[in-house]
Amino acid sequence: MTRAEVANAAPARAPRRRSGQWTAWGFLTPVVIYLAAFYAWPLYRNLDLSLHKYTVRSFVQGGAPFSGLDNYRAVIANPTFWPALTHTVVFTAVSLLFQFTIGMALAVFFAQNFRLSATLRALFLVPWLLPLIVSSSTWSWMMNSDSGVINSLLQGLGIDPVNWLTSPSWALTSVIIANVWIGIPFNLVVLYSGLQAIPADLHEAAALDGASGWQRFWRVTFPLLRPVSAITLLLGLVYTVKVFDLIWIMTKGGPTDSSTTFATWSYKLSFGNLLPQFGPGAAVGNLLIVIALVFGLLYIRTQRKAMS
Repeated sequence: MTRAEVANAAPARAPRRRSGQWTAWGFLTPVVIYLAAFYAWPLYRNLDLSLHKYTVRSFVQGGAPFSGLDNYRAVIANPTFWPALTHTVVFTAVSLLFQFTIGMALAVFFAQNFRLSATLRALFLVPWLLPLIVSSSTWSWMMNSDSGVINSLLQGLGIDPVNWLTSPSWALTSVIIANVWIGIPFNLVVLYSGLQAIPADLHEAAALDGASGWQRFWRVTFPLLRPVSAITLLLGLVYTVKVFDLIWIMTKGGPTDSSTTFATWSYKLSFGNLLPQFGPGAAVGNLLIVIALVFGLLYIRTQRKAMS
């Protein structure tokens, strides 16, 4: 190809590159608009709320005075802060532990591809598909102290009934049980998909080497499932740490704040009082976002180390 031909071809390539860039921006623009409208703007407004002293009047008309970090100081000094933080951590950690463990066991069980496995696996998705208000109301009815199904079964076994939702000792446990039931299907689906990606030859080779079922799972299956397990736990954590509707419908964070988490406390401060405290409520919400963000960054850092 002569120099003249190269010179003539160069201008033709430039418009193609520019056309490709404009096409890429065309596909990217709706995503940017969506993220800005439904993520960036609400986050900015929540941060703005937490840094100003808002009242109902100033919330509508504007003109709230700047308060800096006073709302955050007030939240941390509040007697509810440490119990709410403890409940949030316990609720999230225990829920994730049981959801992941039971989901993993069920995924391994259904990976055997026995008869009716597909039908039973589909039935396990029902808790995940039901609206949360339906699941929460159902568990509230089942755990009712006087007419609940669970207490009726306990009485039939000769065990004293339990005040599941009205006792400070059992309220948090009750919402954890309901949340575990709701979260198991998600873990089952994701982990089952991960198991399908593991070659069967590896299990057969381990079996020929004399490895037992538990050894095959612990030394072959589980190591290969670590990336899938990590993303499952991260998504479960981000979802669980901000659970509000389940707790609010079942216990409203009570009795005596025994099941109050950051999510329910933020709502109570902002909308649950006669005099709404929008600033402190937004501050609690931002702390919740920071907690989820920290775990997200830890996951990204762990993944980068694993890939390097």
